[in-house]
Amino acid sequence: MDATPARGQLVVVATPLGNLGDLSERALAVLADADVLYCEDTRRTRQLLAARRIDAAGRLEALHEHNEAQRAAEVVARVARGEIVALVSDAGTPLVSDPGARVVAAVAEAGLLVTTTPGPSAVVAALSVSGLAAERFCFEGFFPRRAGEQRARLEEWARETRPIVFFESPRRLGATLAALAGRFPERRAAVVRELTKLYEEVARGPISELAERFAGEVRGEVVVVLEGADAPAAPTRAELEGALDAAIARGLSTRAAVEEVAGALGVARREAYDVALTLRRRL
Repeated sequence: MDATPARGQLVVVATPLGNLGDLSERALAVLADADVLYCEDTRRTRQLLAARRIDAAGRLEALHEHNEAQRAAEVVARVARGEIVALVSDAGTPLVSDPGARVVAAVAEAGLLVTTTPGPSAVVAALSVSGLAAERFCFEGFFPRRAGEQRARLEEWARETRPIVFFESPRRLGATLAALAGRFPERRAAVVRELTKLYEEVARGPISELAERFAGEVRGEVVVVLEGADAPAAPTRAELEGALDAAIARGLSTRAAVEEVAGALGVARREAYDVALTLRRRL
């Protein structure tokens, strides 16, 4: 099958996290044939192209958080003229805590083609080796730096039952793990460092142990996967009846009481309704 991309499209290109063998044939074809490559860091992309013997040939343009809004119209115009425009980040899949969302949205809103050459993603790669259940998960970008935002995030994570994946800088990893250990000492976690690179490391265990292990200096790109909270226990029949009794005693209709209690206790509306009807019959 011909891997040459069609004219007039924006292609979101996933690039290796570290191991050049992870660059797909389709991604290679796009990088070689694109009229222009918009890069988070032109130096990093130039190194990637050179390693695969692809001529940059004046095709590299910087696209980062400070100029993305201005670049969007430019990219739309290029795609409208029939050019192949590639969008790449420093490593992995663009737009995952990287710039590019405004550009993709602008091209799509203009009715032009946006496609992708899927590939490496630090989020999925870290989750896959974490040893934690991965049927459902949430991605949280980078852990906040401000104390107030950190407290709010930890409060959210206290109730989050899905595994949580987030990025952290090596300089802040120790402090972040210490904050997590202070709130969730027994939760399991994985610290995944330097994915696909020579010194790849996956450390698994209780967050309290990981906080001690990484308290010192750390190097490299880091992804953390944190186990979710235990799912809350289902309310007993007596608890459900008590909550409905209290709601009805406040003057709520049966329907309103069911809506309130079902939402508060996390039970199905039908279950709460059946219990409420039983209570009504007793009156």
